[in-house]
Amino acid sequence: MIILKSKAEVEKIAKASRIVASTLQALKAYVSPGMTTLMLDTFAEKRIIEAGGIPAFKGYRNFPATLCVSVNEEVVHGIPSDKVLKDGDIVGMDLGVIVDGFYGDAAITVPIGEVDDEILRLLDVTEKSLYAGISQGLPGGRLSDISHAVQSTVEPQGYSIVTDFVGHGIGRSLHEEPQIPNFGPKGKGPRLKEGMVLAIEPMVNVGKPEVEVLGDGWTAVSSDRSLSAHFEHTVAITKDGPVILTQV
Repeated sequence: MIILKSKAEVEKIAKASRIVASTLQALKAYVSPGMTTLMLDTFAEKRIIEAGGIPAFKGYRNFPATLCVSVNEEVVHGIPSDKVLKDGDIVGMDLGVIVDGFYGDAAITVPIGEVDDEILRLLDVTEKSLYAGISQGLPGGRLSDISHAVQSTVEPQGYSIVTDFVGHGIGRSLHEEPQIPNFGPKGKGPRLKEGMVLAIEPMVNVGKPEVEVLGDGWTAVSSDRSLSAHFEHTVAITKDGPVILTQV
């Protein structure tokens, strides 16, 4: 069942989402070659708590950390560790926060030091696909209009959409209905309505779309070990169109 939110509930989600956004921007400025992914996790948790939030991922289905940190071929759900980031890497950072019982969720992928132009193109296309999907969050439209917009942005550029993971509704729970695939024909699925709040999150591989989960039970990598990028925003559907909540 899709749960529509009141304006007051949307504002509570927005409050959590602003902490997510500010923390991700701080991480983007902080990260550099030579850091471990665990250092990023420690930094994120400290900022969230100082801002009055609760880390949403820590303990969720026994996930052990505040931040999902996914490096290079890691698609999503990477567990922070003593892995050292080096010049030329890309790192996806996915973060959730709870405030007053409501969740916000977003992700960015950033280059570490100097990276080649092809890597920058992957990040650019993936981020553009997110905004293409968000632009279709119009009341009266269909859920798959979002999905189709993402796919139509990515595949003509020669990249693959990860199909094993999808976006989701969000509110009092981290994952609510509806699921939001990043692929499919437009004009399908539930009608978009004012009060829906959606976490839209394309995951894009340079190579094939298939993924596998490593032995830790969490870290998903591209099956062909090609590079992968991930961007996400929490978005409210309003009578005037989509509003991104995870912005500073």
